[in-house]
Amino acid sequence: MGPAPSLLAISDLHVRYAENRRLVEGLRPRSSGDWLLVAGDVGEYVADVAWALRLLSARFAKVVWTPGNHELWTPPDDPVCLRGQARYEHLVTLCRDLGVTTPEDPYPLWDGPGGPVTIAPLFLLYDYTFRPDGTFTKEAALARAYDVGVVCSDEFLLHPDPYPTRDAWCHARVRQTVTRLAAVADGPPTVLVNHYPLVRDPTRVLRHPEFALWCGTDLTADWHRRFHAAAAVYGHLHIPRTTVHDGVPFEEVSVGYPREWRPRGSQPGYRQILPPAQPTRSR
Repeated sequence: MGPAPSLLAISDLHVRYAENRRLVEGLRPRSSGDWLLVAGDVGEYVADVAWALRLLSARFAKVVWTPGNHELWTPPDDPVCLRGQARYEHLVTLCRDLGVTTPEDPYPLWDGPGGPVTIAPLFLLYDYTFRPDGTFTKEAALARAYDVGVVCSDEFLLHPDPYPTRDAWCHARVRQTVTRLAAVADGPPTVLVNHYPLVRDPTRVLRHPEFALWCGTDLTADWHRRFHAAAAVYGHLHIPRTTVHDGVPFEEVSVGYPREWRPRGSQPGYRQILPPAQPTRSR
């Protein structure tokens, strides 16, 4: 008998980097029943996203994907020049062709060790509410970020079409997602998978606090309690670690850029979400 299946997670693969591409080529399940949650930022180019998800979906029993900001960029040299919602829908179709679950699909049930839990991939974006101390409006917070030279490339490459702004798109996604999560609230606990942290606290360790503007929304601050989360999975910050909020483990599972993971002395890989690898401690 082989090892029991596990629910695993990873994010921020950034496969345009050759070293990260080799890491992805080396990712393999430990059990034929392993599922892999991919919490965004596979890459910026549609062909790269397709390459990575095709490889992973051929190896893992199920792959669940939610987009990061990089997948939603429209690089000027990408042959796929779609923007905003149209780009997202194109990626959803790509995933479905590969058998990869997206935020637009029915939430799958993990009934392996640590389950049953409902796996809920979320696509929510951000609304500039994670503001630097001393700023109280989006405009003031963005002005501070521009003044200190900490501005996310989303401002130039992530287009919200047909929504007027990225925060308007975020608010539409939050409304849609609340409805879907409410529909499963009476069922098993959830594992919430989002590219961004659902609570602001993990962004407090950022070297540049202004960057938190592009890291989530205050509208999700109680979702881990409201929707009975067994765990919350996210990436984006490139600070892999586990924190616990109201008894719920929040797993930052990013690989990040080679310049970030090389100094740690070991190659990054996926994180086991279920069954829990170790007891959680409340904070």
